[in-house]
Amino acid sequence: MNIIIVGRPGSAPRSFRLETKRPLLLLGLGAAVSVGLLVGLGVVLGATLGGPALARAELAAARTHLAEQARELADAQQRVRRDMDALALRLGRLQAESTRLNALGQRLARIGKLEDGEFDFTQPPAVGGPERPTLVGAPRREDVGKALDDLESALSRQGEQLRLLETVLFEREVERTLQPAGIPVRIGYMSSGFGRRTDPFTGRPEFHGGVDFAGPRGSEILAVAGGVVSFSGTKPGYGRVVEIDHGNGYMTRYAHNDRNKVDVGDPVRPGDVIATMGNSGRASGVHVHFEVWQNGRLVNPSEYLAAIR
Repeated sequence: MNIIIVGRPGSAPRSFRLETKRPLLLLGLGAAVSVGLLVGLGVVLGATLGGPALARAELAAARTHLAEQARELADAQQRVRRDMDALALRLGRLQAESTRLNALGQRLARIGKLEDGEFDFTQPPAVGGPERPTLVGAPRREDVGKALDDLESALSRQGEQLRLLETVLFEREVERTLQPAGIPVRIGYMSSGFGRRTDPFTGRPEFHGGVDFAGPRGSEILAVAGGVVSFSGTKPGYGRVVEIDHGNGYMTRYAHNDRNKVDVGDPVRPGDVIATMGNSGRASGVHVHFEVWQNGRLVNPSEYLAAIR
């Protein structure tokens, strides 16, 4: 039997001849074992040398991909933080403006004498309606930003309008408190009116330039409007007198007092006690003589006495 062994490419093959059957069998078994070892060694070497290199390459690619994803995630988180910081800042400004508007609204409600509970600025406005399926998806970031811009502009405009309204109402309230209204006593009655009457001392007709209110001695005399005391002392015929300048050309006089309780320059508010009732000066009994002056001339106090503050 001839056995041919082929070596490297280009080299001449070698042949052997076996003469007996047993050596042939042994040689065949040896050749088979050799081929198997060569094949196995090739597989082992391929797995040993090629496998780790491929795994390392794949691992490096995975690490690169993860690093890119980490960078993208960090960028996204930074953008979100910036957006959240900006939204928080704007929300803080809107909350501050809302607080100012609530306080302003409460002041306007008091100035405007609105009924209690009509405008409760401590509670959100009452709204409602049936639940309906929504036709739009989740709000987009651009839509939320625009809504905040519109709300901020609206709050700014409304705040300015309310401040102007407050100024107007305050000026009207100040003007109203400076205009005489009501009667100057808590206790007593009108004992003599404005105009022509018979003089109680001479019995002759005379002009009475004020209104008299009689009452017990020491009864409180009240300011009928806010202002500043322009005179506190004694005048001929009037006895002890208090005069109050209310601005806008108005002045009120309170005469025949038992005791004056204010001094020149004192500010007074409507209803403040300025004197007590007496009969100082030319008086037939305990009373207060009340006069109203406008732009330097006496006016009939009747319309002011009938007014309700």
